[in-house]
Amino acid sequence: MGRERELSRLRTLLRSSRLLTLTGPGGVGKTRLALELAGSVRGARAGRAQWVALDSLRDGELLPQALAAALGVRERGGRAGVEALVHALGTRTMLVVLDNCEHLADTCAQLAATLLARCPRLRILATSRETLRVPGEVVYRVAELSLTPTGEDHDLAGLLRSEAVRLFLERARTSDATFELGRGEARTVAEICRRLDGLPLAIELAAGRAGSLSLTGILHGLDDQLSLLTDGSRTGPGRHRELGAAIDWSHRLLDPLERVVFRRLSVLGGGFHAEGAAAVCADGEGDGDGGGAGDRVPHEIVGPHDIAPRTDGIGHPDAHHLVRPEQVLRVICALEAKSLIVRVRGDEPRGAARFRQLSAIRAYGMDRLAEAGELHDTWSRALDWLAGQAAGAAASGAFPDTAEGPLIEEQENLAAAVAYAASRADGRHVPLAFALARLQYRQEQLTAARARLSGVLERVQDCEDRGAALALAARSACLQDDHAAALDLAREAVVVERAGRHPARLANALDALAAARLCRGEFSDAVAVFAECLAVVRTLGRPLDVALCRHHLAWALLQTGRTEEAERLMQECLPELEAGAPANQLTAALHTAGAIRLAQGDLETAERRFAEVLLKTPAGESFHALYPLEGLAMVAAERGELQRSLRLYAAAAAIRRRIDTEPEAHWWGQVESVVALVKERVHPSGVSAAMAAGRRLRGARLLAYALRGTQVRSVVHGSDHDEIRGRAATIGQPPLTGRESAVAELVAEGMTNQQIASHLGLSKSTVAAHLDRVRDKLGVRSRTQIAVRVAGRPGDPEPGN
Repeated sequence: MGRERELSRLRTLLRSSRLLTLTGPGGVGKTRLALELAGSVRGARAGRAQWVALDSLRDGELLPQALAAALGVRERGGRAGVEALVHALGTRTMLVVLDNCEHLADTCAQLAATLLARCPRLRILATSRETLRVPGEVVYRVAELSLTPTGEDHDLAGLLRSEAVRLFLERARTSDATFELGRGEARTVAEICRRLDGLPLAIELAAGRAGSLSLTGILHGLDDQLSLLTDGSRTGPGRHRELGAAIDWSHRLLDPLERVVFRRLSVLGGGFHAEGAAAVCADGEGDGDGGGAGDRVPHEIVGPHDIAPRTDGIGHPDAHHLVRPEQVLRVICALEAKSLIVRVRGDEPRGAARFRQLSAIRAYGMDRLAEAGELHDTWSRALDWLAGQAAGAAASGAFPDTAEGPLIEEQENLAAAVAYAASRADGRHVPLAFALARLQYRQEQLTAARARLSGVLERVQDCEDRGAALALAARSACLQDDHAAALDLAREAVVVERAGRHPARLANALDALAAARLCRGEFSDAVAVFAECLAVVRTLGRPLDVALCRHHLAWALLQTGRTEEAERLMQECLPELEAGAPANQLTAALHTAGAIRLAQGDLETAERRFAEVLLKTPAGESFHALYPLEGLAMVAAERGELQRSLRLYAAAAAIRRRIDTEPEAHWWGQVESVVALVKERVHPSGVSAAMAAGRRLRGARLLAYALRGTQVRSVVHGSDHDEIRGRAATIGQPPLTGRESAVAELVAEGMTNQQIASHLGLSKSTVAAHLDRVRDKLGVRSRTQIAVRVAGRPGDPEPGN
């Protein structure tokens, strides 16, 4: 609301500076302004924006790892921390937004200075209550929203020129669709906004009560609270007093049940959905029986319509109202309507809305939680819930390190829970820390994962988790090219698990040992270990785990040249993997099947397999698409399609550089040897032209080019045909409008609805409506189908021509 002039000025500043810091008091709107600014510069000189929220990070030493995780930077080749960031960012054009730097100001300043010095096309936009004081920093102080002058009479039109008044009215109508200004009430709104000093967060909190209080009641309630907080004094720090007053006053207006849930949600700094909130906020049978921080009053059941009289600042801080799980969702909705929690925007893959408390509100809630003596009990429920989620993920199969789980959304909460458990020597620290290390391993934050595992191993000398921790540490060391450590850790894991009575744990350790052998190029030894692993897994009665183990063994056999045995294993395991394996495990298996057929000289089947991997790969640049692209490049080379081979190779190599990922050494050696032979057969000018054309291929155009001429229809069968046939089809120009075509093109580039909205200056709902019409016109359902239809339209020139 408003801020048009600020945004125009900030765009100019961002074009001319590499470090721009938005400063101002809490609640003034720094984060929202940065969001709008980052969205508006997409595609401009500043490059694609990447958002990094720092409000839940408490340890400055972990800042490089947190930034790497947010940017998707993976640690490979011995690079970690700042070096991994520098290598990944390199000469890429990018805008990184660091939100809420004030509590890590020194660390943020040091990291920003290092990255800006070593990454010449990087720009940083920071929000902070204080400046970073880095050379070259441009500081923009975010002001409060404009107010109407005091003591002057204004008509309604004059009052509406105030940004603060317009924001209040907009949020009041959101809270109550029937809200309308009565005669003379515009001046009351103006006075409310003046009392709140034009702070957007405070205004939104006050406007959220418009559905239950009159405007006069809001003003009087706010006046009372300001007097209460300052003992009648008006000489304190104004902006902070008004923000604190608005939060505290909003809290006073909650009913008892809402107050209990509100304060308990403050432990979930990484956000929450209804299921997690219920687990943390609802009372267990033993809560309040001595685990908290002081005296208790008896539990009191609070019904959905019980509203206790409010006569003091925070209700009764010692009152402990019993919360039932089925009540929590209703309270979440009520808290959102009152602007005390906000919905997390973006794609919601699980179909469940996610919410969070803003940092100032969460800090207030944490104070109330401690004051009520509920801090330990609430944290205990949070630890129980997260430990249960981690245990469920670990029990999903014999190879939990590579299995997808539900905890990825809870990573910030998990990290906070690990810190809390460690501070109290809580027994739940080990499984929680282990679960966090698994998440960091999957994200290839390997230094952090290995450091955390070292702590776990110190605590589990005689625990059954020791073998699993050693196996995960071995896999992490493999990815860091620390081959000697990987082998030692994996050997110890096998020794530990052989002494136990858990075949699944032994299988996991053997799999890690085989992987360590593979990383060292000891392929025959790897085959022997994988074979033993398969024999153990067969005793578990888990068909999917057997299929995964057969695939791993087939890949090792391929490296030794035993392609017939590898092919038999793949024929046995692929049906099971296609029926129940996660997407990443299935695409890896399909690639292995293609590589085996390529080694056997069956180019047509190899091409189909590689094409099928591309069809099943998620939209956007991903390492999952790189191996099949390189496989198709080798197929093209064997067929004598030399220009095509070079284009596909160059396109894959460019993606590898952009996302900073390296292939397995044996596979890459095979690719490089084939491409070297192709370059010998093509004139140097032709090599340069083909490579340049390949580097320009991206997104849907690359996918369409890679699939062009392949027998992709034969890899689609049964019910899957309707699901993905659009990805392989080439059709005539779809009857899209100009705006629909623009939206479809941005979908093909991998943008989300929110990113498209920012790029085109539309609302997110308008983008969604355009996409619905695009789907109807093209007869497709998924975003990937849209991307391929757009790329497959006639008239796309052959790259390089």
